[in-house]
Amino acid sequence: MKKIKLQFILLLMSCLSYGQGNDNIFTRLQAISNNGVDFFNIDGIEITSQKIDALFTPKNISKKFKQLKIKENELLTGDSLLGFKNYYVFKFQEEPKGLHNNISYYFIESSDQKILGFTFASVNKTDKELERTFIRLVKDNLIPKSVYNDIQIDSIDFAGRKIPLGGSCHWMGINNVQCHYYGQMNWSVHKDYEDALKTVYNQFESIKSRNNGKIIADTIVNVTFEGTKTTAKRVIYDFTGVTSALVGMSGGKTLTIYFVAAPVRKNYVSCVMSFWNNDQINPSGLTPLLEQVMKLD
Repeated sequence: MKKIKLQFILLLMSCLSYGQGNDNIFTRLQAISNNGVDFFNIDGIEITSQKIDALFTPKNISKKFKQLKIKENELLTGDSLLGFKNYYVFKFQEEPKGLHNNISYYFIESSDQKILGFTFASVNKTDKELERTFIRLVKDNLIPKSVYNDIQIDSIDFAGRKIPLGGSCHWMGINNVQCHYYGQMNWSVHKDYEDALKTVYNQFESIKSRNNGKIIADTIVNVTFEGTKTTAKRVIYDFTGVTSALVGMSGGKTLTIYFVAAPVRKNYVSCVMSFWNNDQINPSGLTPLLEQVMKLD
């Protein structure tokens, strides 16, 4: 009897630990569902999940997920640590130099005998444990509806705080919102500060490498970000003389960009915020969208 009780206690502790781990993931995870594809963001990693009604074979995977450009002969091995049959493909591209754009592809069979395909895109890192945990959660239908955002924006969940935005904003991607003449920001929620800091550094390096303009100012400024006093990198990017769709749509000539990483509500946030010189810049020195999360000290 004592042995049975001990086994039950150990099982209960294991279940509680697994649940707490998932809860921690869900405080960092945000999602949007669009045209049969679920898009997620966590720890600076962009994830997609898609279910296709077809038998689980390499031929069907290559054919039905043709947008991923995965060849049938690449689907030979899987990740043995997942605990069930799967196919796994890893690819990367170094562009610009020093930034490795990594993509992990997984394909598994769903409980209703369909194909579940996943992509995990990240820069200068991979997190195999997170990938495995996430795939198991989707396979077992354990992703809560609370992490999903509506396609039509009236508010956003910013690292656990609901921010009303009205009807002038739209998604540019998961955790990437743009408001007409009010600015734009993208963010991710991380489990540690170092990861958040590396994510904004990688975004800065990516912007710096572009050849459609030039950086004319690069300074460190004191800010208060979501109630935390910290510093931000402020960059002014000049598009003068540049002809592009981006410049044409905005009508602006310079883009002011803030890069910040800071602790926010028991997690850490990486955030890149920007606005054009012809946006609505308030006396605070920021546009209305940026004022929602940051102020200049």
